[in-house]
Amino acid sequence: MTTPVPNNGERGAITPYALIMITVLLLFVGLSVDGGAKLRAGWEAVGAAEEAARAGAGQVDRAAVYRGTQGRVDRGAAVRAARAYLAAGGHSGTVQIAGPGSIAVSVTVRKPTWLLSMVGLTSVSMTATSTASLVSGVEGPDQ
Repeated sequence: MTTPVPNNGERGAITPYALIMITVLLLFVGLSVDGGAKLRAGWEAVGAAEEAARAGAGQVDRAAVYRGTQGRVDRGAAVRAARAYLAAGGHSGTVQIAGPGSIAVSVTVRKPTWLLSMVGLTSVSMTATSTASLVSGVEGPDQ
């Protein structure tokens, strides 16, 4: 004959603790993995904005240079070049002329989340803005 196990009211007491710990662990892993996705989106946005701005700022108004006046950005060609660079990389953004020799590009990159999508956060995004200026010559304050 076996002796009955005394019922001291602690049966299943570990279950709420385990559920809470598993939830916290999944949330921590989700923040780590999906936080990395947000960082990658930021790096990608910065890179795309900087390179598109450089592509635009490199579009010199050749007619002005040939006339012997100071070089400046060809506004139409600069906007087209920056937009073409963004399109080639699969990005969308805004391109603006920021001055007579400058162009500004703003890019937003969106990345899907993996674990945080379980709690309703399906994507993360980062926006970066970069301005590039045309610099001519080898001497001066901007070199």
